[in-house]
Amino acid sequence: MLLYIVTAYLVVMTLVGFILCAVDKSYAKRKGHRRIRERTLFLTAALGGSVGVWAGMYCFRHKTKHMSFVIGIPAILAAQIGIIILLVYFGII
Repeated sequence: MLLYIVTAYLVVMTLVGFILCAVDKSYAKRKGHRRIRERTLFLTAALGGSVGVWAGMYCFRHKTKHMSFVIGIPAILAAQIGIIILLVYFGII
């Protein structure tokens, strides 16, 4: 049961991260429009949306010139994969 909850949560956060990248890219194209903060994108990635943010970066060519994103988002994803592996190994999920 916990595995289904964790999976559903990660799917929702992935969609949120992807949508945030799409929205921010559309805002970036419009001059004078309020943007989504970079820390919001990083927080979304850290809370489980790293796959969505990473996919959004390359799907929309958004933030791909920012080294903090090019290195940071995959690093967050790698850490999350490591945590999931440990949780599975120890039988928590």
